[in-house]
Amino acid sequence: MQFIDQSEIEVEAGFGGDGLVAWRREKYVPAGGPAGGNGGRGGSVFLVAVENLQTLLDFQYARRFEAENGGRGGSNNRTGADGGDRIIKVPVGTTVYDATTGEMLVDLVEPEQTFCVARGGKGGLGNKHFLSNSNRAPEYALPGQPGGKRTLRLELKLLAEVGIIGLPNAGKSTLISSVSAARPKVADYPFTTLIPNLGVVRKPNGDGTVFADIPGLIEGAHEGTGLGHDFLRHIERTRLLLHLIDATAEDPIANYQIIQQELQAYGRGLPERPQIIALNKSDAVDDEILDTLASELSLLTQVPIFQISAVAQTGLDSLLQKIWQSLDQLTQEEADRELLSPRIEY
Repeated sequence: MQFIDQSEIEVEAGFGGDGLVAWRREKYVPAGGPAGGNGGRGGSVFLVAVENLQTLLDFQYARRFEAENGGRGGSNNRTGADGGDRIIKVPVGTTVYDATTGEMLVDLVEPEQTFCVARGGKGGLGNKHFLSNSNRAPEYALPGQPGGKRTLRLELKLLAEVGIIGLPNAGKSTLISSVSAARPKVADYPFTTLIPNLGVVRKPNGDGTVFADIPGLIEGAHEGTGLGHDFLRHIERTRLLLHLIDATAEDPIANYQIIQQELQAYGRGLPERPQIIALNKSDAVDDEILDTLASELSLLTQVPIFQISAVAQTGLDSLLQKIWQSLDQLTQEEADRELLSPRIEY
């Protein structure tokens, strides 16, 4: 599947229908007076978030979306038909920006969440509207107003509670395939993962937690180097980061620092995001060397270091248990903050 997480589209709401100049023409009504109806409202353009879309691929082929124009006012004071609205379906997790100003318009993070991005134009007034004591026979009507028109930038950010990060070949895809039903491509060369992979991992109570395997970051990713620049945005929505380090690398400590520096340079709250650190491929490293690495990392990070092997599936139970505990703690902290936040009563 081709993964498209950015796109630009044009939307245009419908014109309002023109008002009508018309007169009553009835037998035995010598002075029928004005009877021109108002024009109908132009259709609006709405975005709606749906769960059955995973990418913005559809917008690579269709980039312009228009709503219907309103109908012209009719005789006998009949209002013109309203134009049909245009509904555009986007994946849950889509952030919408005005491409001209850069302003964020909406973050569509809930299924069926709907947002109007272009409002339809109002219908023009018919000559009946202008009837007054001083103007018994108005011979003019107003045209319909144009609908809103704008260029939008759509960005898809994955919705996952746990984001797995690390340098290429750290074993992220292997790990997600070991703990979930996801089957990403795995190979022994860098940049095997070219798109983010999602996997649902079951908690002991049966609830599912979404893990995201983020494509490998490299030094300079925040400046556009490698693949990581395009996918750093997907980490923004995660509540917890699982930093995977290749224990067989030449300098695992330096590799850890590279990723931390990239998160720091990217900003947007990522440096403060809670992290769990795991040394992967422990089955391929001497125990003494592994313990030394874990001790050095623990001193550097002030957190426990897990030693796992995604291939041999060792150490995964304790790692997952720590992840569940951390997520529960974050949930409790969020609930506490909500209780302590001041409430404004009207």
